[in-house]
Amino acid sequence: MLKAYDLRTEDLINPIGIGESIPQLSWKLQSPDQNQSQTAYRILVATTASALDTNTAELWDSGIIVSDDCIDIPLGSTALRSTTQVFWKVQVWDNDGKASDWSNTASFSIGLLNSEDWLGSWIGIDRPCGDDDPDIEHRRISARFLRHEFKTEKKIQRATAYIIGVGVHELYLNGDKVGDRVLSPGLTQYDKRVMYVTYDVTNQLNTGTNAVGVVLGAGRFFAPRIIARHKTITYGYPKMLFQMDLEYADGHIERVISNENWHITTEGPILENNEYDGEYYDARKEMPGWSQPAFDDTNWLPAEIVAAASPKYSAQKHEPIRVTGAIDPIAITSPTPGTHIIDMGQNMAGWTKLFVSGARGTIVKQRFAERLNEDGTLYVDNLVTAKVTDTYVLKGESNEVFEPRFVYHGFRYVELTGYPGTPTLDCLQGQVVNDDLREVGGFSCSDPMLNQIFRNAIWGIRANYKSIPLDCPQRDERQGWLGDRLQESRGESYVFGVRNFYRKWLRDIFDGQKENGSISDVCPAYWPKYSDNVTWPGAHIFIVETLRRQYQDNKIVRLSYPHMKKWVDMMTDTYLVDNLMPKNTYGDWGVPPEEAQIIHSKDPLRVTDGEFIGSCFFYEILTIMANFAALMENPDEKDCFDRLASDMHIAINAKYFDEQSVQYSNDTATANVMVLAFDLAPAKYRETIFGNLVRKIEVDFDSHVPCGLIGMQYFNRVLTEYGRADLAFRVNTRSEYPGYGFMIDHDATTIWELWNGNTANPSMNSGNHIMLLGDFIIWLFEELAGIKPDEDQLGFKHMTLKPTVVGDLTKIEAWHETSYGVVKSCWSLIDDLFEWDIAIPPNSTATVYVPNTSDAPLTKDGEPVEASHSDGHSVLRLGSGTHKLKVAALA
Repeated sequence: MLKAYDLRTEDLINPIGIGESIPQLSWKLQSPDQNQSQTAYRILVATTASALDTNTAELWDSGIIVSDDCIDIPLGSTALRSTTQVFWKVQVWDNDGKASDWSNTASFSIGLLNSEDWLGSWIGIDRPCGDDDPDIEHRRISARFLRHEFKTEKKIQRATAYIIGVGVHELYLNGDKVGDRVLSPGLTQYDKRVMYVTYDVTNQLNTGTNAVGVVLGAGRFFAPRIIARHKTITYGYPKMLFQMDLEYADGHIERVISNENWHITTEGPILENNEYDGEYYDARKEMPGWSQPAFDDTNWLPAEIVAAASPKYSAQKHEPIRVTGAIDPIAITSPTPGTHIIDMGQNMAGWTKLFVSGARGTIVKQRFAERLNEDGTLYVDNLVTAKVTDTYVLKGESNEVFEPRFVYHGFRYVELTGYPGTPTLDCLQGQVVNDDLREVGGFSCSDPMLNQIFRNAIWGIRANYKSIPLDCPQRDERQGWLGDRLQESRGESYVFGVRNFYRKWLRDIFDGQKENGSISDVCPAYWPKYSDNVTWPGAHIFIVETLRRQYQDNKIVRLSYPHMKKWVDMMTDTYLVDNLMPKNTYGDWGVPPEEAQIIHSKDPLRVTDGEFIGSCFFYEILTIMANFAALMENPDEKDCFDRLASDMHIAINAKYFDEQSVQYSNDTATANVMVLAFDLAPAKYRETIFGNLVRKIEVDFDSHVPCGLIGMQYFNRVLTEYGRADLAFRVNTRSEYPGYGFMIDHDATTIWELWNGNTANPSMNSGNHIMLLGDFIIWLFEELAGIKPDEDQLGFKHMTLKPTVVGDLTKIEAWHETSYGVVKSCWSLIDDLFEWDIAIPPNSTATVYVPNTSDAPLTKDGEPVEASHSDGHSVLRLGSGTHKLKVAALA
């Protein structure tokens, strides 16, 4: 018996104010029985929950649809209007034709879809005020506080607030903050688009006088730098657009909008806010009751009507940033008089909650860093120009608590100065801040090193989710470098629900795309780096492929295809020479250097030819684009991509393959990884080329990491595909330089930017980066645990379960929540007995490969089961449910 649950819309993260006129609906299925699939469904959609109680569906009744689809079902064909409230439920039929009970009712509302739906005006102060200074390099700006009072005389049935507050904002009603978002809204290409946030505020309004308040911070709209490190785009001063729709029980609608009747001040307690430099908060300047009715704002200024922040407004569809966890310190030291160093025990991103009591006017400062100097003081060289200092001025009351609003820091250690008395470990609490993505996977095994690398990776990934995937959270950079997420995005999808997050970032990428097709290496293009190299801008195509592969998201392919093709056409027409692609700016970035102090290797035997990298990657991009063109039902463009890829294949081998030595280019590990990963090598030479790779690893690098960012994208999977998972295991579990284990051996709790991150030049030496993570997480889930979508039925509708037994691993436990439900792969190996517990969600199936080197008898749930035998595996097809497999055949 099936039952539908977890009903979701396309904008599942915020069912208030969806920015689509025809949303897509999805649900999961549950059943206590094995081998259950959906054979049909019926969806009812109405404007009230009570209508659905009687199965009345005035918006849409799908009728009984014979289909096993339960993902991304369009809600009818009639577009919904702005502000429409929608309720829906679904009934399903199982593979015996038996109907389920109706699901619980889900609801959502449509946002403001059109610019004319916004009736308010943009307000703010488009100039410096007080001590604001936009011209210095450490740009200084105070927060803007805005307020407005309004009256309601009748019972409110529904109240919805829509706000665009940029750079970042907090919304208050009658003295209380609305919602739990921080650093809201998400970052965008501001000259093209800003995002609005929607709240149901029905329960926060009173009959009579109400007050609404907004605090505006700088964010990236008012750029934290102009010149340092790289020319940075700034967009103006903080400003906002606000609308609140009040729907009364009698059907009347009244609107509260932003206009010149609001009041504004920059004289509040937040004197400075800069994402790189920190926040200066003077509690003596607090304004008690400022967002409550009857507050005296006669000294405030009238809000000014200002220019719009952007030409386009879109609903924020991805998960908001929130405080997602708390960390208590583990140690405190005093390396110099009056200076206290507090160790959080974990490199993290966010801020601290400070607990303090003292005399009025006492100034307490916190400075943040990832490492300590040998003398125990704070190491800040790798922060470059970032001041990373939060300052709090006490108001002189007991038990004061301070949290910044509009900054974040990447840190493990906090330097505390000016603290009245002797601080103890309970004077601070770390606040973990990141996009609140659902956890959708976990991995553990019998090897402590692999477990620690995985934990470090997860902490690093979380720390760099800040509405875009950052490169690092600590220094004066924090940009969305595309190349960092080539294959890492696919690995992330096994652990976090990244679909909406990466959909949003793709929109940022395309918003920043130039008319000629060029894409910046950094998106949003706050650092406008339009270098037109292949590997960094080309990452957007791999990210689209990740979403298609992991979520069966064909819609994102359709939306992205014109932009992807425009970029590919530009690169082909402008830069392709003799069917080779010479445009490569960064090479195999971060390859382990030959000296401990340098960042980039100068050894020609380690450095992979840039044109070779660019050509190999562009070839792979063309093969992906050919598949996308087929999906778009465009055979002419598919043929064009196929022909161009074929010509490049020939040209790469003609120039870079030496048939006598059977070597590509200068035979670096990365060169060998690429040609094997992309199937560029002639079939008869692949084993020899793989032998070249093994020799490079085992002899030249003594079984340590031999690659930089590019090679690591495919390193572990190539080794495993060609039968040397044992070598991948050995490389990953060693604690000597270079490798992840070396980082851990040097007290790392995240992944470093450089393999020699403890000794290299601090100008590019983040302790919290994921660009070198490559395919490590993919390898854990797809190869060791053996969970991957089937290549012909993507999105885990059908999956392949094929674990790799390697090294001295005796146990693996892994799970991943797919769009259909949770799949589990938990195996153990004791002597030669392989036991494997599997869970497959309803409406999914799997082809299962059980390691079985001697074709020994296989049991399922204690009973013999027939299976075919192939390449050291027993192979069978399983439906949904839990299954226990056993075989004694690994001696």
